Amino acid sequence: MFYRTAAARSALRALSSSNAAVARSGVAQNVFKAQLTTATRPTRLATSSRLALATRKPVTTALIRYSSTSAKEDEDTDMLAGMKSEAKVIKDTFSLKEVPKEALFLGMAGVVPYLATSLETCYLAYEVNRAQLLGDGLIFSGQSAELMLHMLEPVQVGYGAVILSFLGAIHWGLEWAGYGGKFGYKRYAAGVIAPAVAWPTLLFPVEYALITQFLAFTFLYYNDARAAAAGRAPHWYGMYRFVLTFVVGASIVASLIGRQQINQSANPEHTIADKISALKFLAKKEAEEAEAKRLAEAGEEDSE
Repeated sequence: MFYRTAAARSALRALSSSNAAVARSGVAQNVFKAQLTTATRPTRLATSSRLALATRKPVTTALIRYSSTSAKEDEDTDMLAGMKSEAKVIKDTFSLKEVPKEALFLGMAGVVPYLATSLETCYLAYEVNRAQLLGDGLIFSGQSAELMLHMLEPVQVGYGAVILSFLGAIHWGLEWAGYGGKFGYKRYAAGVIAPAVAWPTLLFPVEYALITQFLAFTFLYYNDARAAAAGRAPHWYGMYRFVLTFVVGASIVASLIGRQQINQSANPEHTIADKISALKFLAKKEAEEAEAKRLAEAGEEDSE
């Protein structure tokens, strides 16, 4: 019995020692393999990194070129979109779509006489200068152009006074209609000041009259634009007045430039009746001279 127990214990000891040896040998083998793997890894990593850089370099260059090209295209697209947006804003700002057609057409027709007298003033000034330099005008003689120019003066100044008075009277109509509320003397004042400034210009020398009316048109536009912004006039009235005032102002400036080119030989001290009589007399005289010249040429042909 004793011997059997001792034999069993020795057998168990031998088995446990053999298992420990096997475990130790397995751990050693794993450690050895790990050392070998660790020793060979830097070479593999270095080789793989070099291959990756060599493979990735052309792709990286292409990506850089593509990104720079796409950035330029995006910048051009953004610039074009910005220009289109700004053009749309300008178009919407100066749009007259909301203006009633009747008011738009009649307003444009109302500036035509002012524009026509301005262009005629510039042309007659050219004729006067041409006659003084070359002895005769292109269509009219120097004296005829001068008289016609003096006849245009009261027409242009008088028409400007009428338009200014009309623009002032609009505010009386808005007050009577109660557009935007009742404002009393504040709105009536615009209708009173406009003719009070416009009609005395008929007594001024033409240059001073045109300058005064230019300032009056500008002031009335400023007042009308403020009224439209404040709701005391239709919202489209400010832009409508801007377009018409721009045409009238450009016509006045053109007239002043044209008159500035005329020499001081023109005599402004004539009444309208004197100007009409002198123009008729001149036309009659020129017709008689042309008839006499024609008869003289006919007589010379008969004598030959």
